[in-house]
Amino acid sequence: MCGIVAYVGQQEALPIIIKGLKRLEYRGYDSAGVALLTKDGLGVYKKKGKVSELENHLVEFADLSSKIGIGHTRWATHGEPNDVNAHPHYSASEKFAMIHNGIIENYDVLKKDLLNKGYVFHSETDSEVFIKFIEDIFVNNHCSLEEAVRLALHKIVGAYAIVIVNKEEPDTLIAARKGSPLVIGVGQDEYFLASDATPIIEYTNQVVYLDDYEIAVIRDNQLQIKTIENVETNPYINQLELELEAIEKGGYDHFMLKEINEQPRSIADCMRGRLDAKNGRLVLGGLRDYMNKFQNAKRIIITACGTSWHAGLVAEYLFEEFARIPVEVEYASEFRYRNPVVGPEDFIIAISQSGETADTLAAIELAKSKGATIFGVCNVVGSSIARATHAGSYTHAGPEIGVASTKAFTAQISVLTMMALKLGYQRGTLSESRYMQLLSELETIPSKVERALKLNDKIQVIAEKYKDSRNFLYLGRGYNFPVALEGALKLKEISYIHAEGYPAAEMKHGPIALIDEEMPVVFIATKDSSYEKVVSNIQEVKARKGKIIAVVTEGDDTVKHMADYIIEIPDTEEAFVPLISVIPLQQLSYHIAVMRGCNVDQPRNLAKSVTVE
Repeated sequence: MCGIVAYVGQQEALPIIIKGLKRLEYRGYDSAGVALLTKDGLGVYKKKGKVSELENHLVEFADLSSKIGIGHTRWATHGEPNDVNAHPHYSASEKFAMIHNGIIENYDVLKKDLLNKGYVFHSETDSEVFIKFIEDIFVNNHCSLEEAVRLALHKIVGAYAIVIVNKEEPDTLIAARKGSPLVIGVGQDEYFLASDATPIIEYTNQVVYLDDYEIAVIRDNQLQIKTIENVETNPYINQLELELEAIEKGGYDHFMLKEINEQPRSIADCMRGRLDAKNGRLVLGGLRDYMNKFQNAKRIIITACGTSWHAGLVAEYLFEEFARIPVEVEYASEFRYRNPVVGPEDFIIAISQSGETADTLAAIELAKSKGATIFGVCNVVGSSIARATHAGSYTHAGPEIGVASTKAFTAQISVLTMMALKLGYQRGTLSESRYMQLLSELETIPSKVERALKLNDKIQVIAEKYKDSRNFLYLGRGYNFPVALEGALKLKEISYIHAEGYPAAEMKHGPIALIDEEMPVVFIATKDSSYEKVVSNIQEVKARKGKIIAVVTEGDDTVKHMADYIIEIPDTEEAFVPLISVIPLQQLSYHIAVMRGCNVDQPRNLAKSVTVE
């Protein structure tokens, strides 16, 4: 869960690498470092903290001009965040330096063997073991560095994306990947390498996505890619559709606030070209070749992590209501370890914003090995999940830089909603008239989200009132139960306030013991099939003097007499309510976090793309 950047070409490497690391800082911000090949040799410079700390540290050095270099921003796995554990890491001879994203599972065995050979280790990281293991092969086999990398990768167990610079080859970078992303930007007489495209797009829109078990060698301004079996492959150059403006804050104080406010557009972009309600047209190109398997599936299994798992829970309600197919929603991290019963008649939907989530990728591989059909829902074009699945749909939400996911959640629900409607219509469980009605209402959602965003000033007042609370409870029923979970997660992630989401009826089976006059309880109490039951739950909290914040449908006259605060959102179909009801919960979390002085975009201990297990 780190960000890696590298450059070789005719420009000064350091400014490009530093700018790239800042753009990747959402992937890790415990420490940062660079390795540069200057006239004085191969130097490694690193510092605990954010990239700005590294930048200040580099000012101490007189001349760091170089046309080649590698950089890294770290989210710690092995070893605490400090200067020593930061990347890059030298080899024993200091001829090589390496950056690494991933986890080496057998590093302890390798380290013991190297210790017996007399190697000395300065850090607690698996990555230092990795580069010294490569050098040991290089020395003992009298081979080239790229051959040593290839041989080492046969012995390595775990996930990695690596880039190595060699003191004795001032125009050469060697890179490899398995399980962790790596993108190569192809410029005019220059190459850029990064964990994703955000550091690259300023310089070129031509990229190569390195596949698992591939090694890239950039030498003499030429790119060569081989498998670890030493078979050369032809690099396929993709054209990025990403715009530079999409990865800038655009005048907002935080990326998260920008991304919350982008949701009317991101939901509309998700539907654009797919939904035409006037003509009763709903087209999902990724489903075209697999529609028969989809509609005849005995079961749908949704696998995901975090916020994407919450989107999957919403989808469970959607698929079962509209298509009448049983659905199971699985944490990817648990699914792969419990020997699940999966077969060819199952349709697996894997959801991930980044398309790189390690546990979800592992779940995909397990399900594929059992003959299931895998459909991916992700946001990043060319990502690992997009390439590992049989088919899929992109959410088209645009880059999401804030670690706490917002617009990706609503975009995922938008795709899943369209899938459920299409499936229900194809299976005949939705009548044509009801189908047309639902399509028409779905088209109105972006404008209703726009209206919900105008509640911002009122939500700031609520945030000021409860920003110092130590605990929150979020309660909802039906479609709004996953929204309660998501609201609680957002508050935990960025404000560090303990919060729990529950089905409202489950409150009486334990959490009600926590309620007193100090406990804010957020109810999602929109007018739907369970409204009266939720009102009863509100009464139960009120009787115990809990502080009630209620998200209700516009015009509600019942709850407003019970709640301390109400947040009125536009009315819509019950199945579409999560796309709107989550908006004020995102805003509430954001404002509380800002008022508490928290780092909204880069909350402690979290990284955007969870590329390790």
